[in-house]
Amino acid sequence: MAVAATVPYLAMKTSWLAGSHIGIPAGSVLLEPGLLITVANAVTVLMDASVIALVLVLTRPWGMRLPPWLLIVPAFVATGLLTPIVLAFPGQLLLTTLGLGPDAAEQAAKEPFLDPWVFQVVYSGFIVQALALAGLFVPYARERWGRRWQGPLGARLPSPPGGGGGAAAALAVVVSAAHFYWAFGGTAGHNAAQIAQYSSDTGVGSAVHGICALTAGAGALLLARGGDRRAGWPLAVAWTGAASTLCWGMGMLAAFTGGEPGPDERTTTATYLIYAGQMITALLATAVVGRFLAGRRAA
Repeated sequence: MAVAATVPYLAMKTSWLAGSHIGIPAGSVLLEPGLLITVANAVTVLMDASVIALVLVLTRPWGMRLPPWLLIVPAFVATGLLTPIVLAFPGQLLLTTLGLGPDAAEQAAKEPFLDPWVFQVVYSGFIVQALALAGLFVPYARERWGRRWQGPLGARLPSPPGGGGGAAAALAVVVSAAHFYWAFGGTAGHNAAQIAQYSSDTGVGSAVHGICALTAGAGALLLARGGDRRAGWPLAVAWTGAASTLCWGMGMLAAFTGGEPGPDERTTTATYLIYAGQMITALLATAVVGRFLAGRRAA
């Protein structure tokens, strides 16, 4: 199922690399010639194709013999990139169904980017990929590393990773508060272009960023504190939150720093600080996850 779900995205991106304009409306920035867009399309083709390789690793006997990092790194990135889509896209569809989404006039006023059906097909495929990969990764991880989260959390993690859990939780509260503020239409810290582009869709996206940051902080704090609680759920929460917060924080910062923005598109210092804080939160949570697993291995 995961392999089949990659077909629409791979077919569309490959056609773009071959010169096709399917799904791209007239006037879209994607039609502008440039090496950056070509490279971005090629990289995303490779990223989605890696899902096929990941499926093979998770379903073939030789996958158990691979070095752990060769699986953990792609699985972490896949978790980070796909989880926010799994949360945000259904939420956006729900608001649209309830009549709370962007109206036709609002959509028409925006600069063209992609035909609406492209998002429907691509994001639906991503959600199927996410669910299928989770269904393959969990039993694989249980068989190979299940002993590391069997039983209670155990003793509190020593410093510095133990303190990192508290720091991640505290910073996550600040980051998530900013994202929730933007989700409900707050304008402080946004430039004129971001304010003009606000809609229920962007609001849902901001809310999901906030949820992921809180998840990363909460999971890191639970792992660092230890205790009698079973380790599986705190580890899953910290892993998912850290991966999502890190991958999308890096992606957003890269988008903000790329290209030459117009006078209304210059990224504000506040925006940079929030996304930098998002990445720091994720890195702290990732460090706690790594230290926790390393300690379980030693035990």
